[in-house]
Amino acid sequence: MQFSQASAVRPLGDGTYTAALPAEWTTGQSPHGGFLLAVLARAAAHAATAPGAQPAPAPLAVSAQFLRAAEVGPVLIRTSVRRAGRAAAVVTCALEQRGQTCVEAAVTVGAPPTSVEYADLPDLAASPPQDAVDVSALAPEGGLRLAGACELRLDPVSAGFLRGRAAGPLLLRLWARPLAEQPDPYFALVTGDVPVPVTVNLGRRGWSPAVQLTALVRSVPAAGGWLRLQVTCRAVHGQWYDEDVVVVDAAGKLVLQSRKLALTPPPA
Repeated sequence: MQFSQASAVRPLGDGTYTAALPAEWTTGQSPHGGFLLAVLARAAAHAATAPGAQPAPAPLAVSAQFLRAAEVGPVLIRTSVRRAGRAAAVVTCALEQRGQTCVEAAVTVGAPPTSVEYADLPDLAASPPQDAVDVSALAPEGGLRLAGACELRLDPVSAGFLRGRAAGPLLLRLWARPLAEQPDPYFALVTGDVPVPVTVNLGRRGWSPAVQLTALVRSVPAAGGWLRLQVTCRAVHGQWYDEDVVVVDAAGKLVLQSRKLALTPPPA
């Protein structure tokens, strides 16, 4: 199932939406956090679109709190337009399942910027190296189904854990693109939550659930080519760690920045 179809929402006409979270876009047993952001952003953009307005607004910022793990299957999304201005609208969203809220988010939507005055970006190759690792192969039993629903490649040089290292540095480089369609701001939100926690370079393997995730969409991705990702961490304090992702498109333009607060398992 293509990403645009998998993340689609259906309006019910009263500010609520339904969606079906597919098994293909999961990490472990749970729907991927960045995929959930994309679903919420689609509902928010629709809720903020005036009848007949063209073009429809796109997500500019998403700030989400993960309250409990969602499951594969149907969900209900409740939206409320809190502000509707000329430049941007702010929409609050709640993703519910079986009567409980799984994710709450504030989504800012509007027209993405088209000009660049300044950018300090990481030096990333336009395409993955020949020895790049297919991320889906890191969990052959289906633990990273997301990596099979899109193309996701990992730079083995930055991934010290692949060579048995457990002492950092906490930096990963990856490349991502959707299958059979062009990347858009919603797919960019998926890439802001990398399914390989950067703390694996400390030997910390296992489920690393996000508690809070904020993503800024800085531009519409260029058509064709890969999205390039650099993932870093500033500190691991006990069970808590942060993760920053910078996403650059095929044209060398900044597409997305994200920052996540998450829990990490102890070292193996």
